[in-house]
Amino acid sequence: MRQNAPRVAPGSDRRIAVVGGGWAGIAAAVALAQAGAAVTVYEAARTLGGRARRVALEGIDLDNGQHILVGAYRATLEAMRTVGADPGALLLRQPLSLEIAGRFSLRLPRLPAPLHLVAGLAQAKGLTVAERLRIVRFVLATAARRYRLAADVAVPALLAVHRQLGRPTDHLWEPLCVAALNTPLVSASAQVLLNVLRDTLGAGRAASDLLLPRRDLSRLFPEPGARFVEARGGRVLLGRRIERLAPDGDGIAIDSERHEAAIVACAPHHAAQLLERSGLLPGLRGQLGAFAFEPIYTCYLQYDAAVALPHPMLGLREGLLQWAFDRGALDGRRGLVAAVVSARGAHEELEHGAFAATAHRELASALGGLSQPVWSHVIAERRATFSCTPGLARPGNATELPRLFLAGDYTAGDHPATLEGAVRSGLAAARLALAPTSPRRGRPPIGPPS
Repeated sequence: MRQNAPRVAPGSDRRIAVVGGGWAGIAAAVALAQAGAAVTVYEAARTLGGRARRVALEGIDLDNGQHILVGAYRATLEAMRTVGADPGALLLRQPLSLEIAGRFSLRLPRLPAPLHLVAGLAQAKGLTVAERLRIVRFVLATAARRYRLAADVAVPALLAVHRQLGRPTDHLWEPLCVAALNTPLVSASAQVLLNVLRDTLGAGRAASDLLLPRRDLSRLFPEPGARFVEARGGRVLLGRRIERLAPDGDGIAIDSERHEAAIVACAPHHAAQLLERSGLLPGLRGQLGAFAFEPIYTCYLQYDAAVALPHPMLGLREGLLQWAFDRGALDGRRGLVAAVVSARGAHEELEHGAFAATAHRELASALGGLSQPVWSHVIAERRATFSCTPGLARPGNATELPRLFLAGDYTAGDHPATLEGAVRSGLAAARLALAPTSPRRGRPPIGPPS
């Protein structure tokens, strides 16, 4: 898309399929359509977006989980602009602000990096001067090493070496790690966390900005992307579950339709099931089957319209909840709060009613008392992301079949399971699908995403 778009002659009639209409699949489809390919997207659900999509609750459009973006998501923001989705109108941009109710406050000012971090820490509440200095030294030390480790380890091992345990971990690093990697701190990849720090705190000032959605996730990119594809002659088929893939000469057959190439852009466990039904790529199936997953629980609570959080995004660290989002400040739904718990934990053992009751109790404690909500709903996305653990072997976009490719936030790359990782993977898969086939080896060259 724009600088990321594959270069193919306009008017190409190459037929390429995309299986999955999530963020990776739609990113791939938009890039293919922009390059002139005849694209067909097959999506099993009735709503585009995959694991970041719209759901209807109590007659209003919400999301299956509360997602945030950051200024470093260059590929995602460019993809939105390409399909006519204006990030300025659809996202609330604000400098990075971590507000942990009653315990910690960090706001980065609009200063050049890394001065914004130094100045923000100087004013941070909830840390001693010595703790703030240790955080600055840690960030500078990792930057001097280009945010690279000789060998990946779990995050606590890295933090212990740099004297970050205690309040720096509790107030800053654990909330950031769980928010970015959706993996418990104790088992999360230190290298991937450093990649996140490199691309946000270590980049330009605006890279660390928080971008909070003002509209449901399907409207941010997947649905405008589908319209972009269809306007260029492509097809986006909803409610279409694919049963089988099969090599077909120099192409790929998807059920009864033949395509020159296919990109499988569904979640890793769904990709493994499709490959198993097709009797293809047992090694890749085994790799995908070895993935562990992390949940995201979101409880929507509708209070009286006068109820508002002190910040659009508020951290909660005293009990079950981790974050609360004021939907009134984001999309005008006054009194509606989205309470979120990321990654695995004891909350998975609770019935939804007990989870909602706990969420209300903790919000009432943090906000100084609340009347009972008018209604509440819990959405448990049990396989929201893969577990981002040290040294995890993630498959590339190319497979052993010359014209079959993978796209998804779980494929090989620097990013954890984020919208940016999904979009970048979709673009990389599109480049491979459009690359000329080698006469000798029968497969396109494999290169890193740009």
